[in-house]
Amino acid sequence: MSHVEAAVLVFDCAEPEELSEFYRDLLDGEIQPPDGGNRIELVGAGGTRLAFRRDLNTAPASWPRPDDSQQAHLDLLVAAEHLDEVERQIVGLGARPLETRDSQGRTTSRLYADPAGHPFCLRSTGRLAKPKAH
Repeated sequence: MSHVEAAVLVFDCAEPEELSEFYRDLLDGEIQPPDGGNRIELVGAGGTRLAFRRDLNTAPASWPRPDDSQQAHLDLLVAAEHLDEVERQIVGLGARPLETRDSQGRTTSRLYADPAGHPFCLRSTGRLAKPKAH
């Protein structure tokens, strides 16, 4: 059984406020209260979840040219107590860690590459898992 609660596509952009408003209007969504960082989350009326992360060095997509700038990545949201378990599952499925922020402490955001090399992030929701119904 997977403990991943949701997936959030994260767009890197120079102006997250502007881009989040575009998608808010497009998806009839609601912008979530900011977490104090450089990231804005949006929940669309149909349940679509997107986030927009400030990156002042981002360049517009070059597709179909094969330039290697990252334009987006996937966040997998997990209750805090399941981070280590899901990390073992991810690595067991063939992903590889991309960085270790602090080898002496625990982190709430962990980066990986999927087997094809696409980056994604395992991120704590900051809340405990919902109790199972009996």
